[in-house]
Amino acid sequence: MTITVERGSGVALWRQIEETLAGEIARKQLRDRLPNEATLAERFGVNRHTIRRAVQALEARGMVRIEQGRGTFVQEEFIDYKLGKRSRFSHSLEKQQLAGTSQVQRSRTVVPRDEVCAMLQVPNGSSVMQIDALDVVDGRVIGVCTQYFPLPRFTGFDVLYQQAGSAVRALQQLDIEEYSRKFSRVSTRLPEADCAQQLGQPKTQPILFVESVYVDAAGVPIEYGITRFAGDAVQLVFEPEHA
Repeated sequence: MTITVERGSGVALWRQIEETLAGEIARKQLRDRLPNEATLAERFGVNRHTIRRAVQALEARGMVRIEQGRGTFVQEEFIDYKLGKRSRFSHSLEKQQLAGTSQVQRSRTVVPRDEVCAMLQVPNGSSVMQIDALDVVDGRVIGVCTQYFPLPRFTGFDVLYQQAGSAVRALQQLDIEEYSRKFSRVSTRLPEADCAQQLGQPKTQPILFVESVYVDAAGVPIEYGITRFAGDAVQLVFEPEHA
């Protein structure tokens, strides 16, 4: 559909286009990837330079992101992930009324590196269960997870996890409802190629690398997890814990 901009109205053409596209984004008429410059130029009857300026203005407003070599994408609102003592990512999704699930991709018994054993407080050389999963929210993969659980305590947990669609519900089936976050460590880094592909982003776009250890009511570690979050989808929220 061709839209005619008002020439000589006193409002720059790129500004009119910016406001038109901003309105369409707000009304969810534009989602995901924007049409390319040539398509937008034809639609509005202007040159590509005018389109480029309008899109740059949208980027400055935080409404879109421009990815070199890939195009321009609508910037969705960030998902808040509260790193609380007793909260997990699924709890944060529920509070924001978002539909999310953890999709198990692979599970296996491994002898992990010594650092993983230390996190789980098991002897070096111990076998543990490794579960690789994807955190999916509203149809988009926003997290690539690697989780480790001590054996033999969690034998068969991968089956429960896959059936339940979340670690929280799977733990409940093992009557583990009282547990807490012992610590979390957060850093930013560039993703590996396979991780970037799973997140649907370029390798040059940083991710949030979040490590967490959870313990049961007796203080015994039940999980060491690593989640690689899409940096343009998730923001971490830290709040002081009240006694």
